[in-house]
Amino acid sequence: MNLTVFFVVGLLVHIVFFMSIFDIYFTSPLVHGMTPQRVPLAPPAKRLVLFVADGLRADSLLQPNANGTRRAPYIRNIIEEMGSWGVSHTRVPTESRPGHVALIAGFYEDVSAVARGWKENPVEFDSVFNESRNTWCWGSPDILPMFAKGASGDHVYTHMYSAAMEDFAAKDASKLDTWVFDEVKAFFSSAKGNESMLAKLRQEQNVFFLHLLGIDTNGHAHRPMSSEYLKNVEIVDTGVEEVVSIVEDFFDNDGKTAYIFTSDHGMTNWGTHGAGHPSETLTPLVAWGAGVQGPQRVATQHFDDRYLPEWRLENVKRLDVSQADIAPLMSSLIGVPIPLNSVGILPLEYLNNSKVFKAESMYANSLQIMEQFKVKMAQKKDTTLSVLFTPYQLRCLKLRVCHAMIALATEGLTYYHTYDRFFLGCSVVLGFVGWTSYVVLIILKTHAGLRKPRTTSKAPGRIFFSVALGITLFLLVQASPWTYYIYCLLPVPIWYSVVKEAGTLSDLISSTPSLPLSKCFGYFLLVIPGIELLVVSFFYRATLTVGLAVLSGWPLFSHLYTKTKAWSLAWTLVCLLLAAFPMMPVVGREPTAAVLYILLLCSFVVMVHVALCAYVVSSTHSSLSQKQGLPLFNQLVSWMTLASLFVVPLMSSTRLFQRLLSISLSLVSTYLLLSTGHEALFPPVLSLLMFVWINLEQEATHTQGVSSKLSSFDFSDSIDITKIRQLKLDDIRRSYFFIFFIVTAFFGTGNIASINSFDPASVYCFLTVFNPFVMGALLMWKVIHFANYLNVFFIFLFSLFLIVLVISDLMALHFFFLVKDYGSWLDIGTSISHYVIVMSMTIFLMLLSIVSHILTSRRIHVCRKMKMHFP
Repeated sequence: MNLTVFFVVGLLVHIVFFMSIFDIYFTSPLVHGMTPQRVPLAPPAKRLVLFVADGLRADSLLQPNANGTRRAPYIRNIIEEMGSWGVSHTRVPTESRPGHVALIAGFYEDVSAVARGWKENPVEFDSVFNESRNTWCWGSPDILPMFAKGASGDHVYTHMYSAAMEDFAAKDASKLDTWVFDEVKAFFSSAKGNESMLAKLRQEQNVFFLHLLGIDTNGHAHRPMSSEYLKNVEIVDTGVEEVVSIVEDFFDNDGKTAYIFTSDHGMTNWGTHGAGHPSETLTPLVAWGAGVQGPQRVATQHFDDRYLPEWRLENVKRLDVSQADIAPLMSSLIGVPIPLNSVGILPLEYLNNSKVFKAESMYANSLQIMEQFKVKMAQKKDTTLSVLFTPYQLRCLKLRVCHAMIALATEGLTYYHTYDRFFLGCSVVLGFVGWTSYVVLIILKTHAGLRKPRTTSKAPGRIFFSVALGITLFLLVQASPWTYYIYCLLPVPIWYSVVKEAGTLSDLISSTPSLPLSKCFGYFLLVIPGIELLVVSFFYRATLTVGLAVLSGWPLFSHLYTKTKAWSLAWTLVCLLLAAFPMMPVVGREPTAAVLYILLLCSFVVMVHVALCAYVVSSTHSSLSQKQGLPLFNQLVSWMTLASLFVVPLMSSTRLFQRLLSISLSLVSTYLLLSTGHEALFPPVLSLLMFVWINLEQEATHTQGVSSKLSSFDFSDSIDITKIRQLKLDDIRRSYFFIFFIVTAFFGTGNIASINSFDPASVYCFLTVFNPFVMGALLMWKVIHFANYLNVFFIFLFSLFLIVLVISDLMALHFFFLVKDYGSWLDIGTSISHYVIVMSMTIFLMLLSIVSHILTSRRIHVCRKMKMHFP
């Protein structure tokens, strides 16, 4: 197969494998066509006021101050004297959109929906706001529109501040909350003189939603333990007290208002959220007012988190809920149907009403979930052949208890939602195994130099064509989605290619009878544990330290130490130095290492540039610390540096050493601007190790009869190692080193979850006003930065890419089998993300190999003269 064709086909195959995981695990759980369920009794409340303090941790609200005073005295008084309280357990990803969807719509939005949109609705869903008679919302333009757009009619009214106010560098982010409180006060004040508004406000089933973003913004900018964050908690507590007083006064203290105070997610000590740390998943829930149970005194109570003694609430009953349970609670209090797609279970202990009302409310809750089960079953039955349809078996003939009914219906929903998972999984695994087998055969064919075309019969082609036709008809009869055709038909041409090349192995053995099989088997035994080590490193970063410690002894094991002691010693020392990074904390704050950068640079022009970048980092940190905002000069330098990363390589020399040094220094400058601590030291150490590795590999190839100097390589030539020599067994080791360093580059200072956890401090040199798309793109560039970094150094190993492809595909297949569809959401999400990371790494390697080749083999001329960084 032509190399270009092989590359394009391989890229398409891996894109299909990558996308398959979304159809298998990330399809939307929502169904439509259910009948709303109502409680046939009068609700206890006429209206509901919902306070959501974005980014508020449970302990930040309930923990007393160091001097023993109450941090939020009003809410604390409600817990002890007026209402019920507990911890709301959120699910991953702990982000604003899925958190609010769980609170207000009652279901846990899948990750693919989150990725498709922050401000728009990727899927249509019902919500408490939609079911209400009228809803008035105040707060962020990132949250409010999603519930207004999805509502039928025009009964959801939004009042939002401008997006420019969401500035992490603002002097006082609590102004976002005071804006909301002031607007609510003004709203009720003006409503007193507006008869039409008064008529609406006095109707039943109204909701007032206050989204308070200041705590989250201060947490990102200053950390949850900061005075700014804790002061904002006090401001919110005072604001809630004022709003409650205004509402009660407006409605003449009729006792028909219910209040709920909670949060969409928490925050880690270093100011991030998105993952599954308890500080992110444990949020406060306080409810009081009409229909809500008052405080219940208990002698003792036990929870695994052991927070109660710290909060000094051991004797006030704590009622924990899942975040989605809050939607049924709000619906029950004001008498609106539970959102159609809600999977929340009504927390009865929060209700202060008759047993009849509780029974009817729970019955409506169970019917609402059972309706989803019926619709899901009907949909799956309509798209499955009757002889192949396996209905979900209920464990009892008659459901007498509503809790059991809800549990069974929920299990049935999961059953039908994952009905095709095994079928699709088998198709993807079959394609994986076939593709890997084909690549291995191509490697063996290239190794032996078998260029002679083989004569094959037409029988296999007819057989595979018949198989493809049968699969197509089967999917057509079942009215399967078009993506199913891709996943199920892809293995057919792949295995056909494998069968066509099946004779390569026998030809190889017959043509090379002296093949060192024992050595091949030895390499195989070494590579398999090596791959497992890389797999384990996704779970435990410290494993990379062990791997680097082992790799540090490579020159000694391979006898390179006797040939080049200086480079061997340098390899060992730099490996051990790099091994320290996986043992360090993931995040940092202070802009360190600027002086060390300057000492590492040897080009005066670039030294000034990096020194300027170091100044920008330090200056930005100082300016933000003093709450003076992001200086315009710093912002311009940052964006110009990022742009120069794509221009400088094209204008530099084609000599290997000079080109690598020029590109690496550009990469170092860019990464420095995106660093938040000790991670800034990582690129120069990694680049130093790469230079040492290049020289050691030169010594190794020199002993095999190939002599070339580092400075003599010209990137303008198309370098292919197979033109110099045949592939050797040592190339397996070289390819494994390449994959190992790619993984080390990804996880050496953190992991891909750092994007999900999102620390905006990394992008403060570029912008401080909240913009999820630009910030996300910069953080993604920071992560894939290293993949390009290594491709730049090792583009001349492109001919070894097939071996790299096999190793990475074996890792991806391993992670595919580790994907879970049971256990906690964190376990499931983590297992899926690992597969996505490895597949993304493979796709990025394929794409960046071409990009790096362009950057390193092309040059442009300025004023008809080639610009050289070095004379």
